[in-house]
Amino acid sequence: MLKNRAVAYMKPGKVEIQDIGYPDLILRDGPGVNPLNVGRKCEHGVILKVITTNICGSDQHMVRGRTTAPSGLILGHEITGEVIEVGRDVEFIKKGDLVSVPFNIACGRCRSCKEQDTHICENVNPDRPGSAYGYVDMGGWVGGQSEYVMVPYADFQLLKFPDKDQAMEKILDLTMLSDIFPTGYHGAISAGVRPGSTVYVAGAGPVGLAAAHSAQILGASVVIVGDLNSERLTQARSFGCETVNLREHPNLGEQIEQILGIPEVDCAIDCVGFEAHGHGASTGEAPATVLNSIMEVTRAGGRLGIPGLYVTGDPGAVDEDAKFGTLRIRLGLGWAKSHTFVTGQTPVMKYHRDLMMAILNGKAQIAKAVNATIISLDQAPAAYAEFDQGASKKFVIDPHGSVKSF
Repeated sequence: MLKNRAVAYMKPGKVEIQDIGYPDLILRDGPGVNPLNVGRKCEHGVILKVITTNICGSDQHMVRGRTTAPSGLILGHEITGEVIEVGRDVEFIKKGDLVSVPFNIACGRCRSCKEQDTHICENVNPDRPGSAYGYVDMGGWVGGQSEYVMVPYADFQLLKFPDKDQAMEKILDLTMLSDIFPTGYHGAISAGVRPGSTVYVAGAGPVGLAAAHSAQILGASVVIVGDLNSERLTQARSFGCETVNLREHPNLGEQIEQILGIPEVDCAIDCVGFEAHGHGASTGEAPATVLNSIMEVTRAGGRLGIPGLYVTGDPGAVDEDAKFGTLRIRLGLGWAKSHTFVTGQTPVMKYHRDLMMAILNGKAQIAKAVNATIISLDQAPAAYAEFDQGASKKFVIDPHGSVKSF
């Protein structure tokens, strides 16, 4: 029997590599698995040999201890792999296919899935609509920062790459299709980015950089990225974005005015989420900062895309309200300016095929935009620590040496 090594969350600030056993086509009991999901048969699924699996900022929230994630939870929801075993009920996906796995787990049968709302599938998480691999309170589906992983509902979910050799040549771009490229693109679409738009992106982490690149693809005339981290802002400038350092210059409107001549943009994208900090050199965590600031700088009638993660349970929050996701948001300002807000998980399947074609035909360079950096599975704990310190990199785990050897 093949072994299966994986990245496990152990306690705040610590992940480790464990042997979790080779997967099969059933969801067995384990850390974080919803009791109602234990024993769930998945003959509609496949086993993948993981080619690449990425570390995400959403994983980092758990690793910092900012969620109720249990010790031993296997991490990883950004998965690209080769099919090595297919379930009895799989008809169209074949052994040997190289595929991208949407981070949302979706059955393809419920009302939400049939309406393309695969981010709120009603059949995969007994607690509430929506699920993901390796994530707290998402049903307990085992994460894919591992050598092998089981993926359910394969015929419906998986995006097959048309040519394996071509795909491996562009694997650092294609690995972003499982989450951050569609998430950034969804943020830009939700914000109403179109040719000529002026766009503000809050946050220069990987999702923020993906949103900025997506805004460029959609024809934005100016993309402004704001952050407190100068290294990440340098990365944003590397592919043509304007930047605002909110640690050095806390007045966002003034900085936008220096760039555009007016203190507002057509639309804005929140790629920070609930661990936002206040603007300025010595301010601490203030989780409503980004939401309130983008309302201030977005024109009346504008749209706000909010792919940044907000949670209903944050044990490390700065106050009691924030521990339950209650933030001091200036909703009256948004109402007065007739803003449109779009929140929630990204329905990856709505976008991933189009973005794949953009990559394969040279119209998108997402790996360059987010500074994709290959590491081994054994390097994952160190990469988590480096990412936590604000490294301007998107860490891509290559568990079998498949990328390096290609």
